[in-house]
Amino acid sequence: MEGNINRLTNHLFRHEAGKMVSVLTKIFGTENLDVAEDVVQDSFVTAMNTWKLKGIPANPAAWLYRVAKNKAIDIIRRNKHSVDFDFTDPERELLKSEYTLATVMDQYWKEDTIQDDLLRMMFACCHDEISPESQVTLILKTLCGFSSAEIAKAFVTTEDTISKRLYRTKEFFRERKIKPEFPNTTELKYKTDAVLKTIYLIFNEGYNSTHSDQLIRKDLLDQAIYLGKLLCQNPMTKMPETFAAMALMYFHAARIESRLDSDGDIILLADQDRSRWNKEWIEEGNSFMNKAAYGDGISTYHIEAAIAYEHCIAETFEKTNWPRILQYYDMLATIHPGPIVMLNRMTVVYKIYGAEFALEEINKSPFKKDWENHYLYYSLLGEIYSDRDKTKARNSFNKSAQLTKSEAEKKLLQRKIEQLGLGKT
Repeated sequence: MEGNINRLTNHLFRHEAGKMVSVLTKIFGTENLDVAEDVVQDSFVTAMNTWKLKGIPANPAAWLYRVAKNKAIDIIRRNKHSVDFDFTDPERELLKSEYTLATVMDQYWKEDTIQDDLLRMMFACCHDEISPESQVTLILKTLCGFSSAEIAKAFVTTEDTISKRLYRTKEFFRERKIKPEFPNTTELKYKTDAVLKTIYLIFNEGYNSTHSDQLIRKDLLDQAIYLGKLLCQNPMTKMPETFAAMALMYFHAARIESRLDSDGDIILLADQDRSRWNKEWIEEGNSFMNKAAYGDGISTYHIEAAIAYEHCIAETFEKTNWPRILQYYDMLATIHPGPIVMLNRMTVVYKIYGAEFALEEINKSPFKKDWENHYLYYSLLGEIYSDRDKTKARNSFNKSAQLTKSEAEKKLLQRKIEQLGLGKT
Protein backbone atom coordinates (compact mmCIF):
# COMPACT_ATOMS: atom_id res chain seq x y z
CA MET A 1 0.00 0.00 0.00
CA GLU A 2 2.75 2.48 0.97
CA GLY A 3 4.60 1.81 -2.30
CA ASN A 4 1.41 2.44 -4.29
CA ILE A 5 0.80 5.69 -2.44
CA ASN A 6 4.36 6.89 -3.09
CA ARG A 7 4.10 6.11 -6.80
CA LEU A 8 0.70 7.80 -7.02
CA THR A 9 1.81 10.95 -5.21
CA ASN A 10 4.95 11.19 -7.39
CA HIS A 11 2.76 10.90 -10.49
CA LEU A 12 0.26 13.45 -9.17
CA PHE A 13 3.03 15.85 -8.19
CA ARG A 14 4.37 15.83 -11.76
CA HIS A 15 0.92 16.33 -13.31
CA GLU A 16 -1.09 18.33 -10.76
CA ALA A 17 1.40 20.43 -8.78
CA GLY A 18 1.84 22.92 -11.63
CA LYS A 19 -1.91 23.46 -11.90
CA MET A 20 -2.19 23.93 -8.14
CA VAL A 21 0.69 26.42 -8.07
CA SER A 22 -0.92 28.34 -10.95
CA VAL A 23 -4.26 28.66 -9.16
CA LEU A 24 -2.65 29.58 -5.84
CA THR A 25 -0.42 32.17 -7.54
CA LYS A 26 -3.52 33.72 -9.04
CA ILE A 27 -4.94 33.90 -5.49
CA PHE A 28 -1.81 35.13 -3.66
CA GLY A 29 -0.07 37.00 -6.51
CA THR A 30 3.29 36.14 -8.11
CA GLU A 31 4.96 38.13 -5.34
CA ASN A 32 3.97 35.24 -3.06
CA LEU A 33 4.99 32.37 -5.34
CA ASP A 34 6.89 30.80 -2.41
CA VAL A 35 3.67 30.69 -0.40
CA ALA A 36 1.86 28.99 -3.28
CA GLU A 37 4.60 26.36 -3.55
CA ASP A 38 4.55 25.78 0.22
CA VAL A 39 0.78 25.16 0.15
CA VAL A 40 1.25 22.58 -2.61
CA GLN A 41 4.05 20.84 -0.70
CA ASP A 42 1.96 20.80 2.50
CA SER A 43 -1.03 19.40 0.60
CA PHE A 44 1.01 16.49 -0.72
CA VAL A 45 2.47 15.78 2.73
CA THR A 46 -1.08 15.77 4.13
CA ALA A 47 -2.15 13.42 1.33
CA MET A 48 0.60 10.91 2.01
CA ASN A 49 -0.04 10.86 5.75
CA THR A 50 -3.83 10.64 5.40
CA TRP A 51 -3.92 8.09 2.60
CA LYS A 52 -1.66 5.72 4.55
CA LEU A 53 -4.27 5.67 7.33
CA LYS A 54 -7.54 5.95 5.42
CA GLY A 55 -6.68 4.68 1.94
CA ILE A 56 -6.55 6.41 -1.42
CA PRO A 57 -9.68 8.46 -2.23
CA ALA A 58 -11.76 7.83 -5.35
CA ASN A 59 -10.52 11.07 -6.96
CA PRO A 60 -7.02 11.83 -5.60
CA ALA A 61 -6.53 14.99 -7.67
CA ALA A 62 -9.82 16.52 -6.49
CA TRP A 63 -8.88 15.57 -2.91
CA LEU A 64 -5.58 17.44 -3.25
CA TYR A 65 -7.32 20.49 -4.73
CA ARG A 66 -9.76 20.58 -1.82
CA VAL A 67 -6.95 20.39 0.76
CA ALA A 68 -4.97 23.12 -1.02
CA LYS A 69 -8.09 25.30 -1.22
CA ASN A 70 -8.71 24.95 2.54
CA LYS A 71 -5.07 25.74 3.34
CA ALA A 72 -5.29 28.81 1.10
CA ILE A 73 -8.42 29.97 2.95
CA ASP A 74 -6.55 29.67 6.26
CA ILE A 75 -3.64 31.73 4.90
CA ILE A 76 -5.99 34.44 3.60
CA ARG A 77 -7.74 34.68 6.96
CA ARG A 78 -4.41 35.10 8.73
CA ASN A 79 -2.98 37.57 6.24
CA LYS A 80 -5.86 39.63 4.86
CA HIS A 81 -4.49 42.73 6.61
CA SER A 82 -0.82 41.92 5.97
CA VAL A 83 1.23 44.24 3.76
CA ASP A 84 2.71 41.14 2.10
CA PHE A 85 -0.63 40.24 0.52
CA ASP A 86 -2.35 42.59 -1.90
CA PHE A 87 -6.11 42.06 -1.99
CA THR A 88 -6.89 45.41 -3.62
CA ASP A 89 -6.94 43.79 -7.05
CA PRO A 90 -10.60 43.63 -8.18
CA GLU A 91 -10.29 39.88 -8.83
CA ARG A 92 -9.06 39.25 -5.26
CA GLU A 93 -10.84 41.93 -3.25
CA LEU A 94 -13.77 39.65 -2.40
CA LEU A 95 -11.37 37.19 -0.74
CA LYS A 96 -11.07 39.55 2.23
CA SER A 97 -14.71 39.18 3.25
CA GLU A 98 -15.89 36.12 5.17
CA TYR A 99 -19.25 36.48 3.41
CA THR A 100 -17.72 35.89 -0.01
CA LEU A 101 -14.44 34.07 0.72
CA ALA A 102 -15.65 30.47 0.35
CA THR A 103 -17.78 31.17 -2.74
CA VAL A 104 -15.05 33.11 -4.52
CA MET A 105 -12.46 30.46 -3.60
CA ASP A 106 -14.65 27.76 -5.16
CA GLN A 107 -14.65 29.75 -8.41
CA TYR A 108 -10.84 29.72 -8.49
CA TRP A 109 -10.78 25.91 -8.35
CA LYS A 110 -13.24 25.20 -11.15
CA GLU A 111 -11.86 22.52 -13.45
CA ASP A 112 -12.59 24.44 -16.66
CA THR A 113 -10.47 27.44 -15.53
CA ILE A 114 -7.47 25.60 -14.07
CA GLN A 115 -5.92 24.81 -17.48
CA ASP A 116 -6.14 28.48 -18.44
CA ASP A 117 -4.46 29.46 -15.17
CA LEU A 118 -1.59 27.10 -15.98
CA LEU A 119 -1.18 28.72 -19.39
CA ARG A 120 -1.27 32.19 -17.85
CA MET A 121 1.49 31.12 -15.48
CA MET A 122 3.54 29.85 -18.43
CA PHE A 123 3.34 33.30 -20.00
CA ALA A 124 4.44 34.84 -16.70
CA CYS A 125 7.41 32.45 -16.50
CA CYS A 126 8.45 33.47 -20.04
CA HIS A 127 8.46 37.20 -19.36
CA ASP A 128 10.75 39.17 -21.70
CA GLU A 129 13.01 40.28 -18.87
CA ILE A 130 13.67 36.77 -17.55
CA SER A 131 16.66 34.97 -19.10
CA PRO A 132 16.01 31.78 -21.14
CA GLU A 133 17.85 29.66 -18.55
CA SER A 134 15.71 31.06 -15.76
CA GLN A 135 12.53 30.60 -17.81
CA VAL A 136 13.28 26.90 -18.25
CA THR A 137 14.27 26.54 -14.58
CA LEU A 138 11.11 28.27 -13.36
CA ILE A 139 8.77 26.24 -15.57
CA LEU A 140 10.39 22.95 -14.55
CA LYS A 141 10.28 23.89 -10.86
CA THR A 142 6.87 25.54 -10.54
CA LEU A 143 4.81 23.95 -13.30
CA CYS A 144 6.37 20.52 -13.87
CA GLY A 145 7.08 19.40 -10.31
CA PHE A 146 10.86 19.07 -10.69
CA SER A 147 13.02 19.53 -7.62
CA SER A 148 16.06 21.84 -7.66
CA ALA A 149 18.25 18.72 -7.47
CA GLU A 150 16.59 17.20 -10.56
CA ILE A 151 16.97 20.43 -12.53
CA ALA A 152 20.61 20.73 -11.46
CA LYS A 153 21.25 17.16 -12.60
CA ALA A 154 19.52 17.70 -15.94
CA PHE A 155 21.69 20.73 -16.76
CA VAL A 156 24.83 19.64 -14.93
CA THR A 157 25.04 22.53 -12.56
CA THR A 158 24.79 22.88 -8.80
CA GLU A 159 21.65 23.11 -6.71
CA ASP A 160 23.04 26.41 -5.47
CA THR A 161 23.06 27.79 -9.03
CA ILE A 162 19.47 26.64 -9.58
CA SER A 163 18.41 28.13 -6.24
CA LYS A 164 20.00 31.46 -7.16
CA ARG A 165 18.20 31.50 -10.52
CA LEU A 166 14.89 30.81 -8.80
CA TYR A 167 15.58 33.42 -6.12
CA ARG A 168 16.38 36.12 -8.70
CA THR A 169 13.26 35.31 -10.70
CA LYS A 170 11.04 35.32 -7.63
CA GLU A 171 12.56 38.65 -6.56
CA PHE A 172 11.66 39.97 -10.03
CA PHE A 173 8.08 38.79 -9.48
CA ARG A 174 8.00 40.33 -5.99
CA GLU A 175 9.26 43.70 -7.17
CA ARG A 176 7.19 43.89 -10.34
CA LYS A 177 4.10 42.00 -9.14
CA ILE A 178 3.80 40.34 -12.55
CA LYS A 179 0.23 39.25 -13.18
CA PRO A 180 -0.23 35.86 -14.85
CA GLU A 181 -2.43 36.65 -17.83
CA PHE A 182 -2.91 36.03 -21.53
CA PRO A 183 -1.16 38.61 -23.71
CA ASN A 184 -3.25 41.12 -25.61
CA THR A 185 -4.03 40.45 -29.27
CA THR A 186 -1.05 42.38 -30.62
CA GLU A 187 1.44 40.52 -28.38
CA LEU A 188 -0.16 37.08 -28.41
CA LYS A 189 1.81 35.54 -31.29
CA TYR A 190 5.16 36.92 -30.12
CA LYS A 191 4.65 35.78 -26.54
CA THR A 192 3.28 32.38 -27.58
CA ASP A 193 6.45 31.94 -29.64
CA ALA A 194 8.52 32.67 -26.51
CA VAL A 195 6.61 30.03 -24.52
CA LEU A 196 6.92 27.56 -27.39
CA LYS A 197 10.67 28.18 -27.61
CA THR A 198 11.05 27.40 -23.90
CA ILE A 199 8.98 24.23 -24.24
CA TYR A 200 11.12 23.10 -27.17
CA LEU A 201 14.31 23.81 -25.19
CA ILE A 202 12.99 21.44 -22.52
CA PHE A 203 12.16 18.84 -25.20
CA ASN A 204 15.59 19.14 -26.83
CA GLU A 205 17.34 18.64 -23.51
CA GLY A 206 15.25 15.51 -23.00
CA TYR A 207 15.79 14.17 -26.51
CA ASN A 208 19.53 14.75 -26.75
CA SER A 209 20.83 15.81 -23.37
CA THR A 210 23.87 18.04 -23.65
CA HIS A 211 24.57 17.99 -19.95
CA SER A 212 23.36 14.79 -18.32
CA ASP A 213 25.05 11.39 -18.19
CA GLN A 214 21.77 10.15 -19.72
CA LEU A 215 21.40 10.93 -23.42
CA ILE A 216 17.59 10.67 -23.27
CA ARG A 217 15.56 12.18 -20.42
CA LYS A 218 12.01 10.84 -20.82
CA ASP A 219 10.77 12.95 -17.91
CA LEU A 220 11.71 16.12 -19.81
CA LEU A 221 10.19 14.79 -23.04
CA ASP A 222 6.91 14.01 -21.28
CA GLN A 223 6.69 17.45 -19.70
CA ALA A 224 7.47 19.28 -22.95
CA ILE A 225 4.79 17.34 -24.83
CA TYR A 226 2.31 17.90 -22.00
CA LEU A 227 2.92 21.68 -22.01
CA GLY A 228 2.77 21.77 -25.81
CA LYS A 229 -0.61 20.05 -25.76
CA LEU A 230 -1.92 22.73 -23.41
CA LEU A 231 -1.06 25.36 -26.03
CA CYS A 232 -2.76 23.29 -28.73
CA GLN A 233 -5.94 22.90 -26.70
CA ASN A 234 -6.46 26.58 -25.93
CA PRO A 235 -8.34 28.63 -28.55
CA MET A 236 -5.97 31.58 -28.07
CA THR A 237 -2.72 29.66 -28.55
CA LYS A 238 -3.68 26.92 -31.04
CA MET A 239 -1.68 28.47 -33.87
CA PRO A 240 -0.10 26.77 -36.92
CA GLU A 241 3.39 26.92 -35.39
CA THR A 242 2.08 25.40 -32.14
CA PHE A 243 0.73 22.39 -34.04
CA ALA A 244 3.93 22.19 -36.11
CA ALA A 245 6.07 22.13 -32.96
CA MET A 246 3.94 19.31 -31.56
CA ALA A 247 4.35 17.39 -34.83
CA LEU A 248 8.12 17.83 -34.62
CA MET A 249 8.23 16.61 -31.02
CA TYR A 250 6.11 13.55 -31.80
CA PHE A 251 8.20 12.60 -34.86
CA HIS A 252 11.38 12.78 -32.79
CA ALA A 253 9.91 11.09 -29.71
CA ALA A 254 8.62 8.21 -31.87
CA ARG A 255 12.21 7.05 -32.41
CA ILE A 256 13.60 7.19 -28.87
CA GLU A 257 13.28 3.46 -28.11
CA SER A 258 15.67 2.62 -30.95
CA ARG A 259 18.33 5.25 -30.22
CA LEU A 260 20.15 3.42 -27.42
CA ASP A 261 21.21 -0.20 -26.97
CA SER A 262 20.86 -2.22 -23.75
CA ASP A 263 24.12 -0.73 -22.44
CA GLY A 264 22.94 2.83 -23.05
CA ASP A 265 25.21 3.30 -26.07
CA ILE A 266 24.04 5.37 -29.05
CA ILE A 267 22.66 3.53 -32.08
CA LEU A 268 23.11 5.67 -35.19
CA LEU A 269 20.11 6.35 -37.43
CA ALA A 270 21.50 4.06 -40.14
CA ASP A 271 21.63 1.12 -37.70
CA GLN A 272 18.37 1.64 -35.82
CA ASP A 273 15.68 -1.05 -35.75
CA ARG A 274 12.83 0.83 -37.40
CA SER A 275 10.30 -1.75 -36.27
CA ARG A 276 10.76 -0.27 -32.78
CA TRP A 277 9.67 3.17 -33.90
CA ASN A 278 6.34 4.16 -32.41
CA LYS A 279 3.96 4.16 -35.39
CA GLU A 280 1.11 5.61 -33.33
CA TRP A 281 3.23 8.62 -32.40
CA ILE A 282 4.25 9.11 -36.02
CA GLU A 283 0.55 9.14 -36.91
CA GLU A 284 -0.09 11.57 -34.06
CA GLY A 285 2.67 13.80 -35.38
CA ASN A 286 1.16 13.61 -38.85
CA SER A 287 -2.22 14.63 -37.42
CA PHE A 288 -0.64 17.68 -35.77
CA MET A 289 1.14 18.49 -39.04
CA ASN A 290 -2.17 18.49 -40.90
CA LYS A 291 -3.58 20.89 -38.32
CA ALA A 292 -0.52 23.12 -38.84
CA ALA A 293 -1.26 23.43 -42.56
CA TYR A 294 -3.36 26.57 -42.45
CA GLY A 295 -2.53 30.24 -42.63
CA ASP A 296 0.02 31.95 -44.83
CA GLY A 297 3.14 31.64 -42.71
CA ILE A 298 5.67 28.80 -42.47
CA SER A 299 7.67 28.57 -39.27
CA THR A 300 10.94 26.79 -38.57
CA TYR A 301 8.85 24.17 -36.73
CA HIS A 302 6.95 23.40 -39.97
CA ILE A 303 10.15 22.77 -41.92
CA GLU A 304 11.94 20.85 -39.17
CA ALA A 305 8.85 18.67 -38.74
CA ALA A 306 8.85 17.99 -42.49
CA ILE A 307 12.50 16.90 -42.26
CA ALA A 308 11.78 14.65 -39.29
CA TYR A 309 8.79 13.15 -41.13
CA GLU A 310 10.99 12.21 -44.09
CA HIS A 311 13.18 10.19 -41.73
CA CYS A 312 10.11 8.58 -40.13
CA ILE A 313 8.62 7.36 -43.41
CA ALA A 314 11.84 6.02 -44.96
CA GLU A 315 11.61 2.20 -44.93
CA THR A 316 15.39 1.95 -44.59
CA PHE A 317 18.23 4.40 -44.13
CA GLU A 318 19.28 3.80 -47.73
CA LYS A 319 15.82 4.80 -48.94
CA THR A 320 15.91 8.16 -47.16
CA ASN A 321 14.92 10.93 -49.56
CA TRP A 322 18.03 13.07 -49.04
CA PRO A 323 17.36 15.43 -52.00
CA ARG A 324 13.97 16.35 -50.55
CA ILE A 325 15.52 16.83 -47.09
CA LEU A 326 18.11 19.14 -48.66
CA GLN A 327 15.27 21.15 -50.23
CA TYR A 328 13.74 21.56 -46.78
CA TYR A 329 17.09 22.67 -45.34
CA ASP A 330 17.40 25.23 -48.12
CA MET A 331 13.96 26.55 -47.13
CA LEU A 332 15.00 26.58 -43.47
CA ALA A 333 18.19 28.45 -44.36
CA THR A 334 16.17 31.26 -45.93
CA ILE A 335 14.21 31.97 -42.74
CA HIS A 336 16.69 30.86 -40.06
CA PRO A 337 20.24 30.70 -41.45
CA GLY A 338 22.00 29.94 -38.17
CA PRO A 339 25.22 27.93 -37.78
CA ILE A 340 23.51 24.74 -36.50
CA VAL A 341 20.94 24.74 -39.30
CA MET A 342 23.70 25.18 -41.86
CA LEU A 343 25.84 22.49 -40.24
CA ASN A 344 22.93 20.03 -40.38
CA ARG A 345 22.41 21.01 -44.00
CA MET A 346 26.08 20.29 -44.69
CA THR A 347 25.61 16.76 -43.36
CA VAL A 348 22.91 16.22 -46.01
CA VAL A 349 25.15 17.76 -48.69
CA TYR A 350 27.79 15.17 -47.76
CA LYS A 351 25.23 12.34 -48.01
CA ILE A 352 24.21 13.42 -51.52
CA TYR A 353 27.36 14.80 -53.13
CA GLY A 354 30.17 13.05 -51.28
CA ALA A 355 33.28 14.03 -49.33
CA GLU A 356 35.16 16.20 -51.82
CA PHE A 357 32.23 18.48 -52.59
CA ALA A 358 31.30 18.71 -48.89
CA LEU A 359 34.84 19.79 -47.95
CA GLU A 360 34.77 22.48 -50.64
CA GLU A 361 31.45 23.76 -49.33
CA ILE A 362 32.69 23.72 -45.72
CA ASN A 363 35.78 25.76 -46.60
CA LYS A 364 33.63 28.35 -48.42
CA SER A 365 31.02 28.62 -45.66
CA PRO A 366 30.78 31.89 -43.67
CA PHE A 367 29.78 29.75 -40.66
CA LYS A 368 33.05 27.81 -40.48
CA LYS A 369 34.39 29.81 -37.52
CA ASP A 370 31.15 29.22 -35.61
CA TRP A 371 31.29 25.50 -36.41
CA GLU A 372 34.81 25.21 -35.02
CA ASN A 373 33.33 25.67 -31.54
CA HIS A 374 30.84 22.80 -31.93
CA TYR A 375 31.45 19.10 -31.47
CA LEU A 376 29.09 18.13 -34.33
CA TYR A 377 31.35 19.92 -36.84
CA TYR A 378 34.34 17.78 -35.94
CA SER A 379 32.18 14.68 -35.87
CA LEU A 380 31.10 15.45 -39.45
CA LEU A 381 34.73 16.07 -40.47
CA GLY A 382 35.64 12.70 -38.96
CA GLU A 383 32.99 11.03 -41.13
CA ILE A 384 34.16 12.87 -44.24
CA TYR A 385 37.82 11.96 -43.66
CA SER A 386 37.16 8.33 -42.66
CA ASP A 387 37.71 7.02 -46.20
CA ARG A 388 40.24 9.67 -47.25
CA ASP A 389 42.64 10.35 -44.38
CA LYS A 390 42.24 8.20 -41.27
CA THR A 391 44.66 10.29 -39.23
CA LYS A 392 42.64 13.45 -39.90
CA ALA A 393 39.49 11.47 -39.14
CA ARG A 394 40.87 10.34 -35.77
CA ASN A 395 41.99 13.90 -34.91
CA SER A 396 38.54 15.21 -35.80
CA PHE A 397 36.75 12.60 -33.69
CA ASN A 398 39.10 13.32 -30.78
CA LYS A 399 38.38 17.06 -31.04
CA SER A 400 34.64 16.32 -31.12
CA ALA A 401 34.94 14.18 -27.97
CA GLN A 402 36.74 17.03 -26.20
CA LEU A 403 33.93 19.47 -26.99
CA THR A 404 30.86 17.37 -26.12
CA LYS A 405 29.63 17.07 -22.54
CA SER A 406 27.58 13.95 -23.26
CA GLU A 407 29.12 10.70 -22.02
CA ALA A 408 27.08 8.74 -24.57
CA GLU A 409 28.44 10.91 -27.39
CA LYS A 410 32.00 10.46 -26.11
CA LYS A 411 31.58 6.66 -26.16
CA LEU A 412 30.19 6.78 -29.70
CA LEU A 413 33.13 8.87 -30.89
CA GLN A 414 35.57 6.48 -29.24
CA ARG A 415 33.94 3.60 -31.12
CA LYS A 416 34.36 5.49 -34.37
CA ILE A 417 38.05 6.03 -33.62
CA GLU A 418 38.50 2.33 -32.94
CA GLN A 419 36.76 1.46 -36.21
CA LEU A 420 39.41 3.44 -38.09
CA GLY A 421 41.83 0.64 -37.20
CA LEU A 422 44.81 2.89 -36.48
CA GLY A 423 45.58 1.33 -33.10
CA LYS A 424 46.46 3.26 -29.95
CA THR A 425 48.34 6.52 -30.10
